Amino acid sequence: MSTTMRELVEEYIFNLQDRIVSEFESLDPNAPQFKRDSWLRAQGGKGVSCVFSGPPNIHATSNTQETVLEKAGVNISIVHGMLPPAAIKEMRADHSSIPYDGQSSLPFFAAGISLVVHPRNPHSPTVHANYRYFEITEKAADGEGPAKVVAWWFGGGSDLTPSYLYEEDATHFHRTLKAACDQHGEELYPAFKKWCDEYFYIPHRSETRGIGGLFFDDLSTEKHARLSEESKRPRSAEEIFAFIKSVGDAFLPSYIPILKRTNALQSTEHNRRWQLLRRGRYVEFNLVYDRGTRFGLKTPSARIESILMSLPETARWEYMTDMGTDEGSDEAKLMEVLKKPRDWI
Repeated sequence: MSTTMRELVEEYIFNLQDRIVSEFESLDPNAPQFKRDSWLRAQGGKGVSCVFSGPPNIHATSNTQETVLEKAGVNISIVHGMLPPAAIKEMRADHSSIPYDGQSSLPFFAAGISLVVHPRNPHSPTVHANYRYFEITEKAADGEGPAKVVAWWFGGGSDLTPSYLYEEDATHFHRTLKAACDQHGEELYPAFKKWCDEYFYIPHRSETRGIGGLFFDDLSTEKHARLSEESKRPRSAEEIFAFIKSVGDAFLPSYIPILKRTNALQSTEHNRRWQLLRRGRYVEFNLVYDRGTRFGLKTPSARIESILMSLPETARWEYMTDMGTDEGSDEAKLMEVLKKPRDWI
Protein backbone atom coordinates (compact mmCIF):
# COMPACT_ATOMS: atom_id res chain seq x y z
CA MET A 1 0.00 0.00 0.00
CA SER A 2 1.54 3.29 -1.11
CA THR A 3 1.94 6.20 1.28
CA THR A 4 -0.11 9.28 0.38
CA MET A 5 1.25 12.82 0.38
CA ARG A 6 -1.09 13.57 3.29
CA GLU A 7 0.63 10.91 5.36
CA LEU A 8 4.13 11.99 4.34
CA VAL A 9 3.45 15.63 5.27
CA GLU A 10 1.87 14.68 8.59
CA GLU A 11 4.81 12.48 9.55
CA TYR A 12 7.32 15.18 8.60
CA ILE A 13 5.71 18.09 10.45
CA PHE A 14 5.30 16.10 13.67
CA ASN A 15 8.98 15.15 13.50
CA LEU A 16 10.03 18.74 12.77
CA GLN A 17 7.91 20.07 15.64
CA ASP A 18 9.55 17.65 18.06
CA ARG A 19 13.05 18.60 16.90
CA ILE A 20 12.41 22.33 17.17
CA VAL A 21 10.76 22.22 20.59
CA SER A 22 13.48 19.92 21.94
CA GLU A 23 16.18 22.29 20.71
CA PHE A 24 14.62 25.31 22.42
CA GLU A 25 14.13 23.39 25.66
CA SER A 26 17.75 22.21 25.68
CA LEU A 27 18.90 25.78 24.98
CA ASP A 28 17.36 26.98 28.26
CA PRO A 29 17.08 23.90 30.53
CA ASN A 30 16.16 25.91 33.65
CA ALA A 31 13.15 27.53 31.97
CA PRO A 32 9.65 26.04 32.06
CA GLN A 33 9.05 23.48 29.32
CA PHE A 34 6.73 24.13 26.40
CA LYS A 35 3.11 23.37 27.16
CA ARG A 36 2.00 20.57 24.84
CA ASP A 37 -1.67 20.86 24.02
CA SER A 38 -3.26 18.17 21.82
CA TRP A 39 -6.68 19.00 20.42
CA LEU A 40 -9.40 17.63 18.17
CA ARG A 41 -11.55 19.62 15.75
CA ALA A 42 -15.23 18.70 15.84
CA GLN A 43 -15.62 19.40 12.13
CA GLY A 44 -12.68 17.13 11.33
CA GLY A 45 -9.03 17.17 12.21
CA LYS A 46 -6.52 17.42 15.01
CA GLY A 47 -3.47 19.31 16.10
CA VAL A 48 -0.76 19.83 18.69
CA SER A 49 0.10 23.29 20.00
CA CYS A 50 3.44 23.56 21.81
CA VAL A 51 3.56 26.95 23.52
CA PHE A 52 6.12 28.61 25.77
CA SER A 53 5.20 31.53 28.00
CA GLY A 54 7.92 32.79 30.31
CA PRO A 55 7.53 34.80 33.52
CA PRO A 56 5.89 38.14 32.66
CA ASN A 57 8.27 41.08 32.90
CA ILE A 58 7.60 44.21 30.87
CA HIS A 59 11.09 45.55 31.55
CA ALA A 60 13.25 42.46 31.06
CA THR A 61 16.64 44.19 31.04
CA SER A 62 19.88 42.28 31.51
CA ASN A 63 19.41 42.42 35.28
CA THR A 64 15.96 40.86 35.28
CA GLN A 65 16.10 38.45 32.36
CA GLU A 66 14.98 35.02 33.53
CA THR A 67 14.41 33.03 30.36
CA VAL A 68 15.81 33.08 26.83
CA LEU A 69 12.32 33.12 25.35
CA GLU A 70 9.45 35.37 26.37
CA LYS A 71 6.78 33.71 24.26
CA ALA A 72 6.92 31.07 21.57
CA GLY A 73 4.69 28.59 19.82
CA VAL A 74 5.32 25.66 17.50
CA ASN A 75 1.92 24.49 16.29
CA ILE A 76 0.69 21.69 14.08
CA SER A 77 -2.75 21.70 12.48
CA ILE A 78 -4.21 18.86 10.41
CA VAL A 79 -7.78 19.62 9.42
CA HIS A 80 -10.35 18.53 6.86
CA GLY A 81 -13.90 19.48 5.97
CA MET A 82 -15.96 21.14 3.25
CA LEU A 83 -14.78 24.18 1.32
CA PRO A 84 -17.62 26.65 0.56
CA PRO A 85 -18.24 27.94 -2.99
CA ALA A 86 -16.85 31.42 -2.23
CA ALA A 87 -13.50 29.94 -1.15
CA ILE A 88 -13.42 27.65 -4.16
CA LYS A 89 -13.97 30.58 -6.51
CA GLU A 90 -11.04 32.46 -4.95
CA MET A 91 -8.70 29.47 -5.15
CA ARG A 92 -9.49 28.83 -8.82
CA ALA A 93 -7.46 31.92 -9.70
CA ASP A 94 -4.30 29.86 -9.14
CA HIS A 95 -5.72 26.36 -9.59
CA SER A 96 -7.93 26.07 -12.65
CA SER A 97 -8.34 22.31 -12.14
CA ILE A 98 -10.76 22.90 -9.24
CA PRO A 99 -14.36 22.34 -10.43
CA TYR A 100 -16.73 25.21 -9.67
CA ASP A 101 -20.45 25.57 -10.30
CA GLY A 102 -21.13 28.40 -7.85
CA GLN A 103 -23.20 26.24 -5.51
CA SER A 104 -21.37 23.05 -4.52
CA SER A 105 -18.84 22.64 -1.72
CA LEU A 106 -15.77 20.42 -2.03
CA PRO A 107 -13.82 18.37 0.52
CA PHE A 108 -10.48 19.81 1.57
CA PHE A 109 -7.47 18.74 3.62
CA ALA A 110 -4.85 21.05 5.10
CA ALA A 111 -1.79 20.20 7.16
CA GLY A 112 0.98 22.45 8.35
CA ILE A 113 3.42 23.58 10.97
CA SER A 114 3.55 27.20 12.08
CA LEU A 115 5.95 28.73 14.57
CA VAL A 116 6.72 32.13 16.04
CA VAL A 117 9.46 32.82 18.60
CA HIS A 118 9.65 36.07 20.59
CA PRO A 119 12.90 36.10 22.62
CA ARG A 120 13.20 38.13 25.81
CA ASN A 121 16.45 39.96 25.01
CA PRO A 122 15.78 43.05 22.82
CA HIS A 123 18.90 42.22 20.79
CA SER A 124 17.51 38.80 19.82
CA PRO A 125 15.22 38.79 16.77
CA THR A 126 11.73 37.38 16.52
CA VAL A 127 11.49 34.58 13.97
CA HIS A 128 8.55 33.05 12.11
CA ALA A 129 8.23 29.97 9.92
CA ASN A 130 5.31 28.18 8.33
CA TYR A 131 5.12 25.18 6.00
CA ARG A 132 1.81 23.76 4.80
CA TYR A 133 0.11 21.42 2.34
CA PHE A 134 -3.40 21.94 0.94
CA GLU A 135 -5.48 19.45 -0.99
CA ILE A 136 -8.94 19.60 -2.58
CA THR A 137 -10.73 16.43 -3.55
CA GLU A 138 -13.81 15.42 -5.46
CA LYS A 139 -15.79 12.31 -4.57
CA ALA A 140 -16.37 9.66 -7.19
CA ALA A 141 -19.64 10.05 -9.07
CA ASP A 142 -21.12 6.98 -7.40
CA GLY A 143 -20.13 8.23 -3.97
CA GLU A 144 -17.85 5.24 -3.47
CA GLY A 145 -14.17 4.61 -3.79
CA PRO A 146 -11.24 6.86 -2.88
CA ALA A 147 -11.53 10.60 -3.19
CA LYS A 148 -10.05 12.06 -6.35
CA VAL A 149 -7.49 14.83 -5.80
CA VAL A 150 -8.40 17.73 -8.09
CA ALA A 151 -5.88 20.26 -6.78
CA TRP A 152 -2.99 20.41 -4.33
CA TRP A 153 -0.24 22.84 -3.42
CA PHE A 154 2.44 23.71 -0.87
CA GLY A 155 3.17 27.06 0.73
CA GLY A 156 5.24 28.57 3.49
CA GLY A 157 8.48 30.32 4.30
CA SER A 158 10.57 31.73 7.11
CA ASP A 159 11.47 35.32 8.02
CA LEU A 160 13.43 37.26 10.64
CA THR A 161 12.16 40.31 12.54
CA PRO A 162 14.88 42.02 14.60
CA SER A 163 14.55 45.05 16.82
CA TYR A 164 18.25 45.78 16.32
CA LEU A 165 20.09 45.11 13.09
CA TYR A 166 23.16 42.90 13.16
CA GLU A 167 24.24 42.51 9.57
CA GLU A 168 26.22 39.33 10.19
CA ASP A 169 23.06 37.72 11.59
CA ALA A 170 20.97 38.84 8.63
CA THR A 171 23.56 37.43 6.25
CA HIS A 172 23.73 34.12 8.15
CA PHE A 173 19.95 33.73 8.15
CA HIS A 174 19.60 34.41 4.42
CA ARG A 175 22.67 32.39 3.45
CA THR A 176 21.35 29.33 5.30
CA LEU A 177 17.96 29.57 3.58
CA LYS A 178 19.60 30.11 0.20
CA ALA A 179 21.73 26.99 0.64
CA ALA A 180 18.57 24.98 1.34
CA CYS A 181 16.83 26.43 -1.73
CA ASP A 182 19.81 25.96 -4.04
CA GLN A 183 19.61 22.18 -3.65
CA HIS A 184 16.42 22.38 -5.71
CA GLY A 185 17.23 25.18 -8.13
CA GLU A 186 19.22 28.41 -7.87
CA GLU A 187 16.22 30.37 -9.16
CA LEU A 188 14.15 29.65 -6.03
CA TYR A 189 15.87 31.79 -3.39
CA PRO A 190 15.86 35.13 -5.29
CA ALA A 191 12.22 34.65 -6.34
CA PHE A 192 11.00 33.71 -2.87
CA LYS A 193 13.17 36.29 -1.11
CA LYS A 194 11.63 39.04 -3.26
CA TRP A 195 8.15 37.63 -2.58
CA CYS A 196 8.87 37.72 1.15
CA ASP A 197 9.88 41.39 1.06
CA GLU A 198 6.66 42.19 -0.78
CA TYR A 199 4.40 40.08 1.42
CA PHE A 200 5.64 41.13 4.88
CA TYR A 201 5.02 44.80 4.15
CA ILE A 202 2.96 47.17 6.28
CA PRO A 203 1.43 49.68 3.82
CA HIS A 204 0.15 52.11 6.42
CA ARG A 205 3.69 52.35 7.86
CA SER A 206 5.53 52.16 4.52
CA GLU A 207 7.92 49.61 5.97
CA THR A 208 8.53 45.87 5.97
CA ARG A 209 7.85 43.84 9.11
CA GLY A 210 11.44 42.62 9.29
CA ILE A 211 14.49 41.83 7.18
CA GLY A 212 12.81 39.07 5.17
CA GLY A 213 13.64 35.51 4.31
CA LEU A 214 11.45 33.29 2.15
CA PHE A 215 7.77 33.34 1.24
CA PHE A 216 5.96 31.21 -1.33
CA ASP A 217 2.49 29.85 -1.97
CA ASP A 218 0.54 27.74 -4.46
CA LEU A 219 3.54 25.57 -5.40
CA SER A 220 2.26 22.70 -7.53
CA THR A 221 2.88 21.11 -10.92
CA GLU A 222 1.29 24.15 -12.58
CA LYS A 223 3.68 26.80 -13.86
CA HIS A 224 4.20 29.56 -11.35
CA ALA A 225 4.22 33.25 -12.27
CA ARG A 226 6.85 34.02 -9.62
CA LEU A 227 9.50 31.89 -11.28
CA SER A 228 11.46 32.94 -14.35
CA GLU A 229 10.47 31.55 -17.75
CA GLU A 230 13.42 29.17 -17.96
CA SER A 231 12.65 27.72 -14.51
CA LYS A 232 8.93 27.16 -14.95
CA ARG A 233 9.36 23.44 -15.59
CA PRO A 234 6.69 21.28 -13.99
CA ARG A 235 7.71 19.88 -10.60
CA SER A 236 6.15 16.78 -9.12
CA ALA A 237 4.61 16.68 -5.67
CA GLU A 238 7.58 14.61 -4.51
CA GLU A 239 10.06 17.22 -5.79
CA ILE A 240 8.23 20.07 -4.09
CA PHE A 241 7.91 18.10 -0.86
CA ALA A 242 11.68 17.50 -0.93
CA PHE A 243 12.14 21.28 -1.21
CA ILE A 244 9.77 21.84 1.72
CA LYS A 245 11.79 19.43 3.85
CA SER A 246 15.04 21.18 2.95
CA VAL A 247 13.84 24.63 3.97
CA GLY A 248 12.03 23.22 7.02
CA ASP A 249 15.20 21.47 8.16
CA ALA A 250 17.10 24.73 7.66
CA PHE A 251 15.13 26.52 10.37
CA LEU A 252 17.23 25.51 13.37
CA PRO A 253 20.67 26.15 11.79
CA SER A 254 19.41 29.48 10.41
CA TYR A 255 18.18 30.80 13.76
CA ILE A 256 19.68 29.06 16.81
CA PRO A 257 23.24 30.46 16.31
CA ILE A 258 21.77 33.97 16.13
CA LEU A 259 19.72 33.46 19.29
CA LYS A 260 22.69 32.07 21.23
CA ARG A 261 24.90 35.02 20.30
CA THR A 262 22.44 37.83 20.87
CA ASN A 263 20.99 36.42 24.08
CA ALA A 264 24.36 37.07 25.75
CA LEU A 265 24.28 40.81 24.93
CA GLN A 266 23.51 43.38 27.62
CA SER A 267 20.30 45.41 27.21
CA THR A 268 18.77 48.54 28.74
CA GLU A 269 15.33 50.00 29.37
CA HIS A 270 15.83 52.02 26.18
CA ASN A 271 16.39 48.81 24.22
CA ARG A 272 13.29 47.23 25.77
CA ARG A 273 11.13 50.21 24.88
CA TRP A 274 12.19 49.95 21.25
CA GLN A 275 11.61 46.19 21.24
CA LEU A 276 8.04 46.68 22.44
CA LEU A 277 7.40 49.33 19.78
CA ARG A 278 8.65 46.96 17.08
CA ARG A 279 6.40 44.25 18.47
CA GLY A 280 3.51 46.64 18.04
CA ARG A 281 4.31 46.71 14.32
CA TYR A 282 4.34 42.89 14.37
CA VAL A 283 0.84 42.88 15.83
CA GLU A 284 -0.37 45.38 13.24
CA PHE A 285 0.79 43.23 10.35
CA ASN A 286 -0.53 39.96 11.73
CA LEU A 287 -4.00 41.26 12.54
CA VAL A 288 -4.50 43.53 9.53
CA TYR A 289 -2.64 41.94 6.63
CA ASP A 290 -1.55 38.37 7.32
CA ARG A 291 -3.61 36.04 5.14
CA GLY A 292 -3.19 33.03 7.43
CA THR A 293 -4.43 34.90 10.50
CA ARG A 294 -7.38 36.41 8.64
CA PHE A 295 -8.31 33.05 7.09
CA GLY A 296 -8.12 31.37 10.48
CA LEU A 297 -10.30 33.95 12.21
CA LYS A 298 -12.97 33.52 9.53
CA THR A 299 -12.99 29.73 9.76
CA PRO A 300 -16.05 28.33 11.57
CA SER A 301 -15.21 26.97 15.03
CA ALA A 302 -11.66 28.27 14.68
CA ARG A 303 -9.23 27.57 17.51
CA ILE A 304 -8.53 31.20 18.44
CA GLU A 305 -5.80 30.45 21.00
CA SER A 306 -3.70 28.71 18.35
CA ILE A 307 -4.36 31.38 15.69
CA LEU A 308 -3.31 34.24 17.98
CA MET A 309 -0.31 32.35 19.31
CA SER A 310 1.83 34.43 16.94
CA LEU A 311 1.22 37.64 18.89
CA PRO A 312 3.82 38.74 21.45
CA GLU A 313 2.93 38.67 25.11
CA THR A 314 3.70 42.41 25.44
CA ALA A 315 3.77 45.24 22.90
CA ARG A 316 3.72 49.03 22.91
CA TRP A 317 2.26 51.87 20.85
CA GLU A 318 3.43 55.45 21.35
CA TYR A 319 1.70 58.38 19.72
CA MET A 320 4.13 59.98 17.24
CA THR A 321 7.11 58.23 18.81
CA ASP A 322 10.50 59.78 18.27
CA MET A 323 12.35 56.45 18.48
CA GLY A 324 13.98 55.42 15.23
CA THR A 325 14.21 58.98 13.89
CA ASP A 326 17.62 60.00 15.29
CA GLU A 327 20.08 59.80 12.43
CA GLY A 328 22.95 57.44 13.18
CA SER A 329 21.18 55.67 16.05
CA ASP A 330 20.92 51.88 16.24
CA GLU A 331 17.14 52.21 15.89
CA ALA A 332 17.48 54.35 12.75
CA LYS A 333 19.87 51.75 11.31
CA LEU A 334 17.08 49.18 11.46
CA MET A 335 14.49 51.56 10.03
CA GLU A 336 16.70 52.21 7.00
CA VAL A 337 16.51 48.57 5.86
CA LEU A 338 12.81 48.29 6.73
CA LYS A 339 12.09 51.21 4.41
CA LYS A 340 14.39 49.90 1.69
CA PRO A 341 14.78 46.09 1.77
CA ARG A 342 18.34 44.92 1.11
CA ASP A 343 19.91 41.93 -0.56
CA TRP A 344 21.89 40.18 2.18
CA ILE A 345 23.89 37.82 0.03
